[in-house]
Amino acid sequence: MSLISQRVEMARNGTNDKVICRLASGWVVMGDVQFLPGYCLLLPDPVVPSLNDLDAEARATYLLDMAHIGDAVLQATGALRMNYEILGNSEPELHCHLFPRYATEPEEKRKMPVWFYDWKTAPPYTEQEHGGLRLSIARLLEVRKK
Repeated sequence: MSLISQRVEMARNGTNDKVICRLASGWVVMGDVQFLPGYCLLLPDPVVPSLNDLDAEARATYLLDMAHIGDAVLQATGALRMNYEILGNSEPELHCHLFPRYATEPEEKRKMPVWFYDWKTAPPYTEQEHGGLRLSIARLLEVRKK
């Protein structure tokens, strides 16, 4: 089973400690690393290979959910902007990375894609350090669902 499918299955059965909330298109989860606090992902449920494998309505829902997550992360973090990335090259199932970008990032990093950060030494997600932010994003998304 692929990593995306595993994470969705864990979210469904309540064993993914990084779950922020469930939206219409899938699961919002914190990133495994938090070199940019608030980094999260949108994992579709059901899992599909790519955005192009969704029908028009599901595609629109997924993209609108992405934007709502970005709004919530911006509000929760005070970040300067959001970067949205759907790649699928190494994990060939739909998932979107949502990266808050900060004015406090080093100049050479802020203007580059986040993939230039050293992911191996990035601080891992921990509930103790990042749980408050996870809950804040969840509350903001819950308000949007109403």
